[in-house]
This record gives sequence, structure tokens and C-alpha cells, in this order.
Amino acid sequence: MFVQRTRVLQVSVLAIFSAFLVELIFGLISNSLALITDSIHALLDSIVTIVLLLAAKMAMKPPDAEHTYGHGKVESLGGLVGGIAIFLIACFFIYESIHRLQSPPPNILPGLFAIIAGLYTIGIDIFRIIILRNSIKKIGGATLKADFYHAFMDLGSTLVAIVGIVLVSYGLYYGDFVASLILGILLAILSVKLIYKTALDLTDIISPELVKNVKDITLTTKGVIDVGPILMRRSGDIIFADVTISLRGDSSFDRAHEISNNVEQNIKNKISNTAITIHFEPNWKDVPLDAKILDLVKNVRGVKGVHNVSTHKTKGKIYSNLHVMVNREINLLSAHKISEIIEEKIQKNIPQIEHATIHLEPFIEIPKKFNLEDKITEEKIKNMLKQFSEIKKIGRIKSLNFENILKIDIDCSFDKELSIEKVHDLTSEIEQVIRAKIKNSVITIHPEPN
Repeated sequence: MFVQRTRVLQVSVLAIFSAFLVELIFGLISNSLALITDSIHALLDSIVTIVLLLAAKMAMKPPDAEHTYGHGKVESLGGLVGGIAIFLIACFFIYESIHRLQSPPPNILPGLFAIIAGLYTIGIDIFRIIILRNSIKKIGGATLKADFYHAFMDLGSTLVAIVGIVLVSYGLYYGDFVASLILGILLAILSVKLIYKTALDLTDIISPELVKNVKDITLTTKGVIDVGPILMRRSGDIIFADVTISLRGDSSFDRAHEISNNVEQNIKNKISNTAITIHFEPNWKDVPLDAKILDLVKNVRGVKGVHNVSTHKTKGKIYSNLHVMVNREINLLSAHKISEIIEEKIQKNIPQIEHATIHLEPFIEIPKKFNLEDKITEEKIKNMLKQFSEIKKIGRIKSLNFENILKIDIDCSFDKELSIEKVHDLTSEIEQVIRAKIKNSVITIHPEPN
């Protein structure tokens, strides 16, 4: 795409430079100040087009250590320099036009040569407008758009110059100078606008409507609670945006990353040529207390796991209960210190909770790979299960040994009419009996209806 742009700009600069040479030579021969003025305008447009060409080529360079946002600002800088140059030249021709209007009529007046040069330039301008317009439709680009506008400026200024020359041919001797004066004023106005626009680009101005559009797109993305600061800037064709979003505080990192990707894609689908950076922050406003407690406690040093988190309200006060797993080898004093830290953290971050009751449990890390099955232990467990009359059927028993840890999975059937509470009590009792006989065992009982 960048290669196509540079080729179009190369054709454009050759075309406008040829118009400069024809207008300058024929203007000097026919003594037409308007034509000479328009030739200088064509020369300056050639320079601006060259700057745009260089900018398009520099835009092909990837960001580096000194230009982390790329090299797009070179285009704005070139436009600023070109605008200042056009303004100074325009001031000179305004001065020269006024001076010649106050002077006697010249001996040599513009004629056929001047008109021929003007018609040639008009043809060049129309040619540039056509190729630039077609290229913009196909590949786009700020550099092509800028040169497209310059081509229109050239066409307008050349038409004004020809009108002045025609007026001279009908005996209005000062028509050429009046046309040059009009062109000088037109160029001065256009150059001031160009200087103003490029100066604003260099100060990273951005449309508030564009920022609002990005905010609206972000807010409508599923999972986004709120939108924080949005920082945007333009560098060449690319719009850079840093967007801060708020997500539910209990969202997992994977979920947060997924939402961020969705925001980025939604913005890119609506606004082309954008480079998006998403920052996400936790928002706990509407998150349940249980989730807040879980997030707080799991990050406490020494905590190996948290489960069965619950909160309840009694007489206007909120209480919390939670099960916390700690290293099974530490003593009660060390474990109690961890629970005190947890209580203090809950009180500090969730002051509406009156008290937190912490149930400490030993944590046994289950290895991902076990060495071998323990058939002797499986038979031993089967005999222990037979003493429980509530068990209607003993199913699969799997015992896997890893160093000093024994992982035991048991399937057994109970009366289908038993309440789940009674089943839970029975499985807990069975686990206790097995643990008393088999040390360092991790037991999972899967109850089934008989």
C-alpha cells in the first residue's frame, strides 16, 4: 500500500514540476506576472509533494527506539515548512502586484504564449486530480489526500491567472497584476490554514467527537463496566488510542484479556487505521462480598487455597465464614497468625463485615503424576468400608501412590432417599476412618444413589 502511494506521488510531482517549467518559461517570455506567480505556486506544490513523497516513504519504516509511534509526524512537519514557504512567497507577490499596479503599464503584455502555458497547466492539474482521486478510493492515505487538495488549489489558481491574461488581451493592462494580487491573497490564506492545521497536528490535537466515538464503542462492549481516561493522538495515517476500562473485580485474568481484545477489535471495526492499547482496572462496586473476600484472601502469604466463602446478615450486622487451606506441616501458632492477617485484611478492605470466622484446613498438594497403583491398600479400604451398613454397594476403588502421598478415589452407593446432608456426614466420617488408618492420604468419595 505504501509502495503504491509513493508511485502515485512520484507521477504527481513530475507532472506538477513540468507545469512549473512551462509556466515559468512562457511567463518570462510573455511578461505575465500572474503566470509567473502561478509557476511559483506550482514549484512550491512540487516541493510539498516531494515532502509528502518522503513522508510516505518514511512511513514505511517501522517504529524504532527513538520513534516508538512511528514516523508519521514527518508529514505534519513537512506541511508546516511548506506552508510557511508558501506564505512568504505569497506576501512577496502581493507586494509586487501592488507595486506594479502603481507603476506605468509594461511595454510587453501577456499574449498567446501565456494562455498556452496556462492551458497546459490546467491539463496537468486535471490529470493529477483524476489519478489522485482514483488512488484515494483504492488505497487511501493522508499524503494522497493532501496532494489531491493541492491539485485543486493549482487548478483554481491557474484559472484565475488565465482570466487575468485574457483581461490584458482585451486592453485591461492591469488585469494581469490584479490576477496576481488575487492569487497572492488566495495563497496567503491557504498557507495560513495549512500552517494552522499542521501546527495543531504537531501538538497532537484530536477530534473530541472521535474520542467520544471510541468511548461509546468501548462502553457497549459486553463486560465493560466503565471507561476511564482515553488518550489519543494521530501520527500520519495511524490513530493511536490508550483506553482504560473497568471490569468486575472478580474477573479472571483470562476473562479480562478476552474483554480487552473485544474492545480493541470493536474499535478497529468502526475506526480504520487505529492502534489500540487497553488498560483494565478492577471495579468492586457491584461485586458480591463473597467474591471480594475470596480475591483478598487468596493473595495472603501462606494461604494455599480458599473455599466455602459465605456471608450472612444478623441484626443488621454482616458476618463471614470461609475455609482456608494452609501448609499441613506448619504448627497451630503459625496457622493462627495467617488467620489473623486474613481477618485484619478483611476488616480493612471490607469494613461492613463485623467478623470473619476462619476454618483452617491442611493443604496437601496432589502431584500430577503418580508412580504406581497400591492394590494392597485398595483391599484394605474395601474391608474398612464394609463396616458401614449405610453403604449399599462398594464400587471402584483407585489408590495411587506418590512418595509419601496416597491419592484414594472411592465410588460407593447409598440409599437414594437419604438427604444430601446425611450423605455428606457419612462420607466425612468414612474419610476420617480411612485417614486414621492410612496416613498422608488424600481421599475423594463419589456418592451414587443405589
